[in-house]
Amino acid sequence: MPKPAISRRDFLKLAGLGAGTLALRPFTRGLFLPDFPAAERLGRNCTGGMIAVKSRPDAYSTTVKDVYEDTVFPWLREVAAENFDYNRINQRWVETPEGYVYASYLQPCRSLPNTPLAALPDGKPGFWAEVTMPYVDFTMDNPPARSPGLSYLIREGLPTRLYYSQVMWIDQVSTNSSGAVIYRVNENEGHGYGYGDMYWAEGAAFRPLTEDEIAPIHPDVDPNTKKVVVNRTYQTLSCFEGDKEVYFCRVSTGVKDEYTPVGEYITGRKAVSIHMAGGTVDEGFDTPGVSWTTLFSGAGLAIHAAFWHNQFGEKRSHGCVNCKPEDAKWIFRWTTPSVTLDVSDVEAQYPNGGTHVIVKERLY
Repeated sequence: MPKPAISRRDFLKLAGLGAGTLALRPFTRGLFLPDFPAAERLGRNCTGGMIAVKSRPDAYSTTVKDVYEDTVFPWLREVAAENFDYNRINQRWVETPEGYVYASYLQPCRSLPNTPLAALPDGKPGFWAEVTMPYVDFTMDNPPARSPGLSYLIREGLPTRLYYSQVMWIDQVSTNSSGAVIYRVNENEGHGYGYGDMYWAEGAAFRPLTEDEIAPIHPDVDPNTKKVVVNRTYQTLSCFEGDKEVYFCRVSTGVKDEYTPVGEYITGRKAVSIHMAGGTVDEGFDTPGVSWTTLFSGAGLAIHAAFWHNQFGEKRSHGCVNCKPEDAKWIFRWTTPSVTLDVSDVEAQYPNGGTHVIVKERLY
């Protein structure tokens, strides 16, 4: 789950509900996509605040400029820090045309506009779609907002956004005053246990998911031989089929008083996307569209995608296992139970359902 910052305003930013200086635009005035940089790979300032662009890949080098949250850069290449920074675990920097940015501050993303659907698929109440742009603004369809995070942003006159890799349920297709196709996102209790908020965003920002891309991986392998091993010490996750490691990635587990508990579990529920919220005013989170969620504990802990940070390899969460979206998706497809687009939220059938999950820590 998302890791909070110090203030309510900051934790909402970190939770992926980004803030800036634009006020909400009414639906009747239209929605639009920004002109993002023309580069194959981009990086978005996902910190929820100001960050520095440096002259060299070194925290102590000259600051070229400071940039606000959600600023999007061309991601030219990733390089190692010139001098080891003992205050940081991650020693990676991203080279941009304007200088170097600390890699943990940037969400890797792309700008991939889509040809939107003109109508819902025949016989379907809606469809799941992934955001393929660095961000897309949205406006409310059924005010007032119900979720605490969205209510806060609207009350403060801040923009409301969805971000690259979020997966949302679309249940209506329409056009705005400019003639662009727009989709209605429905955050209701039937899809991800949302608060019931509905909002409109430009359809070109969303790519409908297909059955093939969520089809099970290695379905012929005996599911009883599969296991997921999360190492809290090294912040890694490995998938095994018997003794053979078939997948590896870096993750972010719980920090401070919310460590991911050591133990052995079974994946009990999987959902294509879910709305996660919890905590208190000063120490909380409220995040829609948390994709590829594989729950493995009755306490609500899960392996899931995280778009609000790029600190994988460091402890960062409220107890969940944060993964890059592509890693979370692979794990989601490989584990059991299987999920389809029509049945997108599935519970394991006990006693034989679910994949074995082991959370361990090196003992010194």
